[in-house]
Amino acid sequence: MKEKFTLTIETWHKPDMGEQENVHGLDKSQLDKRIVVDIDITDGSCGNPKEYNPDHDPTVFKSTKTGRGPLGPNWKKELAANPDCPHMCAYKLVTVEFKWFGIQGRVENMIQKVEKRLFTNFHRQLFCWIDKWIDLSMDDIRRMEDETKQELDQVT
Repeated sequence: MKEKFTLTIETWHKPDMGEQENVHGLDKSQLDKRIVVDIDITDGSCGNPKEYNPDHDPTVFKSTKTGRGPLGPNWKKELAANPDCPHMCAYKLVTVEFKWFGIQGRVENMIQKVEKRLFTNFHRQLFCWIDKWIDLSMDDIRRMEDETKQELDQVT
């Protein structure tokens, strides 16, 4: 199945509110096929209710270090109106190819749905963990990346 299945995720992080139309530099045919999915970290509806954790809910969480949160229904508009508050948009390009006649479309759609849930849950957690990472330096982050790589290399 190696040559029949590919999943690629490309990410750009930009200091904006998600208004860039073609951050990945796609050509016209790719743009015509592209589906833009807006992820709102306050929307927990795409997750399994059994997996709900109030510690990972941006509508409940309040950062003790930054004062950010809880996020309300207009959090994006409020953030855009506050130029003093740093923010970032993660632009993700998910490309799925599953070359198996008869089930290709269903499998590709299911993978896209799972990716949305994964990205939503991850970024909800990331926001709620801000007090754990806000004071990290780039050296701290690079060290943690190296440690994670070593752990992953041992597993594979």
